[in-house]
Amino acid sequence: MQRLWGYIYQYRYRYMRGIACLVTTATLAMSIPWLLKQAVEGIEHGRPVREIVSTVLLIIGIALLQGIVRSFSRFLIFNIGRDIEYQLRNELFAHLQTLSLSYYQRQPIGDLMSRLVNDVTAVRLLLGLGIINILNTPLYYVYAMSAMLAMDPILTLLAITPYPFMFLVVRAMSRQLMERTLNVQAGLADLSSRVQESISGMPVIRAYVREAWQNRVFGGLNDRFKTENIALARLRGLFPPLMKGVSGTGLLVVLWYGGSQVIAGQLSLGDLVAFMGYLHLLAWPTMAMGWLISLYQRGKAAMQRLEVIWQTRPDLVDGTGNGASRSTPPVRGEIGFRHVDFAYPASEQRPDGGLGNGRSPDRRTVLHDITFTVPAGKTVAIVGRMGAGKSSLVNLLPRLFDVTSGAITIDGRDIRLFSLAELRRCIGFVPQDPFLFSARIQDNIAFSQPEVDSDAARRAAALARVDAEVEDFPKGYETVIGERGMTLSGGQKQRLTLSRALLADTPILVLDDALSSVDATTEGEILQALRTSTTEKTVLIISHRVSAIRDADLIVVLEAGRVVEMGTHTELVERGEMYTEIFQDQALEEELAEL
Repeated sequence: MQRLWGYIYQYRYRYMRGIACLVTTATLAMSIPWLLKQAVEGIEHGRPVREIVSTVLLIIGIALLQGIVRSFSRFLIFNIGRDIEYQLRNELFAHLQTLSLSYYQRQPIGDLMSRLVNDVTAVRLLLGLGIINILNTPLYYVYAMSAMLAMDPILTLLAITPYPFMFLVVRAMSRQLMERTLNVQAGLADLSSRVQESISGMPVIRAYVREAWQNRVFGGLNDRFKTENIALARLRGLFPPLMKGVSGTGLLVVLWYGGSQVIAGQLSLGDLVAFMGYLHLLAWPTMAMGWLISLYQRGKAAMQRLEVIWQTRPDLVDGTGNGASRSTPPVRGEIGFRHVDFAYPASEQRPDGGLGNGRSPDRRTVLHDITFTVPAGKTVAIVGRMGAGKSSLVNLLPRLFDVTSGAITIDGRDIRLFSLAELRRCIGFVPQDPFLFSARIQDNIAFSQPEVDSDAARRAAALARVDAEVEDFPKGYETVIGERGMTLSGGQKQRLTLSRALLADTPILVLDDALSSVDATTEGEILQALRTSTTEKTVLIISHRVSAIRDADLIVVLEAGRVVEMGTHTELVERGEMYTEIFQDQALEEELAEL
């Protein structure tokens, strides 16, 4: 909760104005029972009608003024809560942008969405409605108790006798309320994760006719969420009757004892009316106290869940923290791998789907002593069987992950000395799993360079051999594609993703099996166009088709995370080792496919 105090301090002057309005509202409200007392006593003692009417008009005027000031106080404090909600959500999203890729491999997206939406809203309610009631309740009690004690201390003590019992019950219920609130918010996160995952995977669910199974899984989660919600609602539901019971008991005591005092002539009728008026004013703060406790527990639980995100730090340290210079010469594109070892933590899933060597239960080493150099302006292909570590290797270049030991250099400079932004701006990265936003095709291509004109985007699309297909769409480049490009074919998605990287015009281009969904003929045309247009770029290509990379300047063969061969296509075929086996297997597959 320490972070919340920082936000409250930031808006302290606006809170102070709101508090001033609350004090004014309470002062005006508490003057009404006293004026009622004057009016009743005036009638009782036969005072002039004009004097009584003046008192009544004064009560009406104070009530109207109280309503205006109350509205202004709520406007001030509620808006502070919304401003903090806006700021908190922006800062959380910005913090999420800094976290490493491994964090998102561990954290369900639906859970993050729940925290960023529902938990932040719970904090806003605490800092808006909660603050008003935190201030109002003690303020009303101080005012009312002072006036009541001044009129009759014994009657006051009798009226508040049930209140200590109420506080003991509320205190006993608070811990359980906190636990159930956390359970509900965690259940909502699980439900959001399942909905997000199911909607994203709807094509797979339908392809395997698993709708009924998905319904059962979702129904189970929804049932648990309903059970936790009902349990929480029951607990919260105890507070209003408890508070009303306490308030009603106090009022009953006042009527019984105060009435007997009036009959005995020891208490005036005006004092009794004022006493009941003050108790009436305490009724809402008393009932709000239980609601406030619920609101506080919910806000505290939400803040604890948000604090988990705040406490998460990126695994990668930005190079600017290691003495990197901001004024660096242009990147030529020479890449060096120097005795690189890499291991994924056991809790993470490898992007290329391979397995570790099983040496450690905590770390799975997937790359071992990788050493080779990619000359600037050359094309290097990385090949190997499934799970050899190809994707793991190229993911290290833009520092999606960091090496376990060894170093990767660009133009002789360790990539850890670059700032992350500086490093990634010089690398065009096309992953094997293409990602497109639910936006126009033009916007998706221009994502890396949003300020470029449409002609530049079209040239990039033409280079990726997707322009003709885009032009065939009814709205062409203005076509809005579905979420993650679901309205496009796999080959179209890959080529649009490639267009995005080509438009960035970076000195280094990495293609991680980026054309696997494209037919061999089109892939050959694209790679030929790339060789012609990227003669000054350093290109790293991962491909399962040897025919697509046979013209590379250097071919690196990986097996079980180790470099087992290097050379040109001709040199490797002549050696007759692993590369030859892969080449022959694929040649046979192509021949069989043509039959």
